[in-house]
Amino acid sequence: MPALAQLCSASEVHSFRERYRAEMNCQIVHDSIHRREGWTLTYRLEHGGVATGFGSIAIAGPWKDKPTLFEFYLLPEHRRLAFELFETLLAATDARFMEIQSNEPLLAVMLHTYAGQIVSEKIVFRDQFTTELLAPGAVLHCVTSEKETATHIEQRQGGPEWVLEVDGKTVGQGGILFHYNRPYGDIYMEVAEPFRRRGLGAWFVQELKHAAYDLGSVPCARCNPTNIASRRTLQKAGFVPFAHMLTGVIGKAASG
Repeated sequence: MPALAQLCSASEVHSFRERYRAEMNCQIVHDSIHRREGWTLTYRLEHGGVATGFGSIAIAGPWKDKPTLFEFYLLPEHRRLAFELFETLLAATDARFMEIQSNEPLLAVMLHTYAGQIVSEKIVFRDQFTTELLAPGAVLHCVTSEKETATHIEQRQGGPEWVLEVDGKTVGQGGILFHYNRPYGDIYMEVAEPFRRRGLGAWFVQELKHAAYDLGSVPCARCNPTNIASRRTLQKAGFVPFAHMLTGVIGKAASG
């Protein structure tokens, strides 16, 4: 029997997706869109009548009118068939673009084989170092209730917010987003221009990291590759880069 890519529900490949999350062992940036009704198409992959893995296409939100392949997973024992099964998936879908995390080894190979015009959209960071930065006069105030925060975490949607004050004046805002696979929470923050370059941003990130751990989550972060200031701030607060979010345009599939 030939290779097959069959449209299915996300629940039908739940066991494969759990294996995929376990192997990634990190923040998966687009994990949550499977839970948004009408945002994805999921395909079960088979070879010789045996289920081998799955593939996912994003079709709504930022991907409306630009179907984008963003997940491709095969059980280890079937990865010798990777190119054949990937081409079968492409043939069964209308995917014209790819968007991946560069630390997904199998999908990264597929991106560089089948797509062109590859661009890094974001750098993804993980927490690796504990810091003891100081910011005299700076205070954080959480503006989200504990009940609301618990709901955000449970529903993996949104998250708590904080304001940064210096000597009683609000100079920044930030928070933790839970649109990701458990237990990860994505940190973001902004400091007003007159108060930048004083170390407040890195201290803010450090304190949001502490808050994430207190909530039972693992902090992570992202930034634009060209935003040198943000890169430096995240690294000063103990984050290290580990992946790029790469996009590409799918070309004609190789054959033979």
